[in-house]
Amino acid sequence: MEINDKEQLLKYTLAKLAEAPQLVKNQLEGKKGAFRCRRAYFRIEKYIDDFLMGEQLGNITKRLIILPGLRGVGKTTLVFQIYNYLKNKKNIEQDRILYFSTDELKAYLGKKILDVADAFIQEVHKTTPVYLEKELFIFVDEAHFDASWSETAKILFDKSKKIFMIFTGSSALNLELSVDAARRTTKEIVFPMNFSEYLTLSYEGWFPPKNMAESIRDLIFNGNNDTCIKIASSKENELSKQLLKIGKPIDKEWEDFVCFKGFPFALNMAQIEAHEKIFNMIDRIIEKDIFSIQSFNTETRNTISRILSFLALQSPGGTSDAKLSERLGVSPTLIRSILDVLEKTHLIFSIKPYGGAGKIVRKPWKYYFLSPSINSAIRFKLGAFDRNSRDMFGVLIENIVASYLIRMKETINLPTGIFYDSDDSGVDFIIQDMKENIIPIEVGSGKKDKGQIEKAIRKYKSKYGIIICECPKIKKEGNIIFLPFTTFSFV
Repeated sequence: MEINDKEQLLKYTLAKLAEAPQLVKNQLEGKKGAFRCRRAYFRIEKYIDDFLMGEQLGNITKRLIILPGLRGVGKTTLVFQIYNYLKNKKNIEQDRILYFSTDELKAYLGKKILDVADAFIQEVHKTTPVYLEKELFIFVDEAHFDASWSETAKILFDKSKKIFMIFTGSSALNLELSVDAARRTTKEIVFPMNFSEYLTLSYEGWFPPKNMAESIRDLIFNGNNDTCIKIASSKENELSKQLLKIGKPIDKEWEDFVCFKGFPFALNMAQIEAHEKIFNMIDRIIEKDIFSIQSFNTETRNTISRILSFLALQSPGGTSDAKLSERLGVSPTLIRSILDVLEKTHLIFSIKPYGGAGKIVRKPWKYYFLSPSINSAIRFKLGAFDRNSRDMFGVLIENIVASYLIRMKETINLPTGIFYDSDDSGVDFIIQDMKENIIPIEVGSGKKDKGQIEKAIRKYKSKYGIIICECPKIKKEGNIIFLPFTTFSFV
């Protein structure tokens, strides 16, 4: 590297170190709850404490953290909160915490993450990773803009036990991890808020009952155990009392959350402003994240937007490549490529039909948005958002159940499988537990008939089935569990 390159990188690194406290202050000031109530935050805080204490967890300290997730879910805010924690609670000196964004680095300097890390360690701290005596912290935003980020992380991890790293980026970070780096990495996928996080961040001092989520999960996966039913019902009663402290109708709060407040940035926004912000976020995902994962020609940009519009406006049911190809007038191969890359960004995800490989190939797949607020924003932009429409709200409710199931699968590895019943009048979801027991789930607003779930219980020889609906509280009738929308939303 030439001398002027070294000087340029040193100046950039020193500038990042100097501006970080003000940047963090500007970003966090005035934000409700300061986002410290996100579950991922507390886990990362624990990793920091263990790292500073020198504790070993399974012989490998959790000191290489990646935060993949959809744009707008609050990854950067989490990093700023950790910065704040280090500087103000753990008294770590400012020059030991480096934060920078890779898209900025690439745009202005054309350099790589490793270049800045070297400048930080060798030029600022006058040493090498091997001889570090003090702990250093390197926080890298938008890491996916450097194709070699994974190799850089592995190199720094192996060279020193004194470096704690956080890499944030699109959900494509998962796909870019090398096998060697993956073994060293602790992954914390950041999702849009769940209802519990929404209320906790919206109302200062409010928290759900302890182990609320765990009790609902136990109910879902152990519904034939009466003890699990009793515990979940008891927690639900506690929750009802806690919700009274909010002083607002909980049904209205829940509808707001489903329709437009699924993202942290929307907490203080009215509906129109939130929908515009979410739609702008979708545009940025298309312009920046999608084209960083796969190259498409400029004409494909419109096709991507039309596919998203189609998925938002369609009635519940599967979508085949052939159907989309015919509707949009483009090849099935291009449709498949676009759907694949949309899934890689986590903007959408798919649910496949239950059955063997042949059925998965033959039958259409169901596509959902990671948050129903995304669906609402697209509908709003197209003039198709009607909060009073029961049909539209039914689509959003099915979406939120699907997104919660995916979230559980990604975070606690349960359910082990998520499918839909492709038979006529089949249930909305079929999930499997660790023993491959089948649990059918039906979702619906209004009075829900038991016929579909009873048929599914018989067909799949299930011990019980679940109906998620507008019932007032948890109850079990025979081998059917009725679970209220709002209660389920605390899972």
